[in-house]
Amino acid sequence: MSLVLVVGLEFSGALERMNDLAAMLVSRGGAGMFPLHLPDWAIWLATVLAAFGMAAVVLQTAGTVRRLLLWFTAVVLVAAWAPVLALAARHPAVAGPWVATVWSGACAIFYASRHRMPCDEIPPEDP
Repeated sequence: MSLVLVVGLEFSGALERMNDLAAMLVSRGGAGMFPLHLPDWAIWLATVLAAFGMAAVVLQTAGTVRRLLLWFTAVVLVAAWAPVLALAARHPAVAGPWVATVWSGACAIFYASRHRMPCDEIPPEDP
């Protein structure tokens, strides 16, 4: 579902506005200051990996606090790529992977809170 959300935001132009906002936050000149752009395939690959990776990690982790911590850390790490890309003189196109990480993690945490996950079960002790 997070990929569908990102595709919808891309078609509506909202991702470009979010990327321009990120560019404005990490530079003084805004989006026009970056002569280089990441290839589209690399951005979409990162988006797919973020969506599926976040869900897989959250669903394989025991405990709500640990899941929330992993989700928060992943969201911050994806957002932290904006200044890194700006330092490399590339337009910080992190909105797609960031939205995919946020939505995928939120959905996975919600799912895990409503269902009994195999990683949450305590194995029986041997006598």
